[in-house]
Amino acid sequence: MTTSEKRYYQGTGRRKTAVARVRLFPGEGEFIVNEKTPEEYFGPRELLQRDIRRPLELTDLLSSYNILVKVRGGGVSSQAGAVRHGVARALLDADAELRPTLKKAGLLTRDSRAKERKKPGLKRARKRPQYTKR
Repeated sequence: MTTSEKRYYQGTGRRKTAVARVRLFPGEGEFIVNEKTPEEYFGPRELLQRDIRRPLELTDLLSSYNILVKVRGGGVSSQAGAVRHGVARALLDADAELRPTLKKAGLLTRDSRAKERKKPGLKRARKRPQYTKR
């Protein structure tokens, strides 16, 4: 399928256990996350709302695409990170020449940090029981 035949561009973003499926449609800048506006979905956290729009702001395409996102798993902050990653990947699908800009900003790299497992004999992943000398 050639670029002119595509109805939308897509990208999958991941962060911790959150997975976001992002679709970019040519349009005027409407953003929908799980059938809600980002303001409704992420609440009063303006930092998260700015974070998900960052790839579009860097590439000056804020009002060029309508974005439809389905995100699940993880917490609110993790979901915002997944959406940002997915939007960056979808923009790359739309125009491969944006790669240097997005790569330099670190938006194409999946944040591999995740919760470390609890080890036997410890209280948490690294916290040890209190040492008593006597």
